[in-house]
Amino acid sequence: MNDEHRGTVQQTIEYMKGHLDEPMTTQQLADLAGYSPFHFSRVFKRVTGISVRQYLSALRVESGKSELLKRPSLLVKIGMNIGLSSPGTFNTRFKQFVGLSPKRFRSTSESLHQYVNQYENKPLHWTEEEQNVLPRIHCQIEAPETFRGMIYVGLFPRPVPDQKPITGTAVNLRNRSCILTRIPAGTYYVLAAGIPWSLNPRDYFLLNKSLRGKLDTPVHIEETTELSVKITLREPLPFDPPIVVNLPLLLFEKDRNDSAK
Repeated sequence: MNDEHRGTVQQTIEYMKGHLDEPMTTQQLADLAGYSPFHFSRVFKRVTGISVRQYLSALRVESGKSELLKRPSLLVKIGMNIGLSSPGTFNTRFKQFVGLSPKRFRSTSESLHQYVNQYENKPLHWTEEEQNVLPRIHCQIEAPETFRGMIYVGLFPRPVPDQKPITGTAVNLRNRSCILTRIPAGTYYVLAAGIPWSLNPRDYFLLNKSLRGKLDTPVHIEETTELSVKITLREPLPFDPPIVVNLPLLLFEKDRNDSAK
C-alpha cells in the first residue's frame, strides 16, 4: 500500500459519498480511478479492509443514520436519498449493520444517549466471574492523555466494525484495560473505538470523528487460548470505513445481560 493507492481510494470514497442516491458499479468506480476493475478492487480492499460493495453499503447505512437523527423524514424518502429505494432493502441492510431497525434506532437514540452519559463520572461494573475462564484476551488500550470518554473493544469477523461483534466490552474513566471472554473458536480482529463524552446524541451514533484502533493481525482462538494484546487509539483517517454498528446499544445489552446473572 502506497500514497498513490491511498489517494486514489480516498478520491473514490469522496465520489461515492457525493453520489449515494445513484447506482454505482465497481466498473464505474474503477474507470474513475483509472484502474482495471480487478486491480481497483484489490487496492481498495488493501487500503480500507473491506470490498467496494461492502464499503458502499456502509456509507449508505451511515447516511441513513444521519438522516434518521436529523429529522423525522419518511423512511421511504431516506432510502431513496441513499440509493436504497426499496423500503425492505433499506430496513434489512440497516438492521444488519446497525443492529436495530431504522424506526427503533430513531426512537431509542435519546434514551441510549442518556444511558451512556450516566457513566461519565462513575465506573462500569462488569461481572468478574469469567475472567479466569479460557479462552480469553487481555487488552491494554493506549489513548491520548487528554482523552475523556468511553472506549469500546470488540472481536469482529472482519477488520471493520460493520456488524455486531462476536464479543465485546467497554472501559471508562482512567481504566485502559479489559478482558474479552465468551469467545467461540475462530479467527477474529480486535477493534476499538474511543468516543468522547458529549451532550449531543449524534456524537454517539455518527462516529466519523471518534478515535480508532485495531490489532494489525487477526487472532486465532481455540479452547485454551489466552492472549495479551495492546491497541493504540488514533485519529480517524479519510479512508476509514464508517463505524455503523450501534455501540451504545451494545453497551446497554452487555450491562443488562451482566445484571441478569
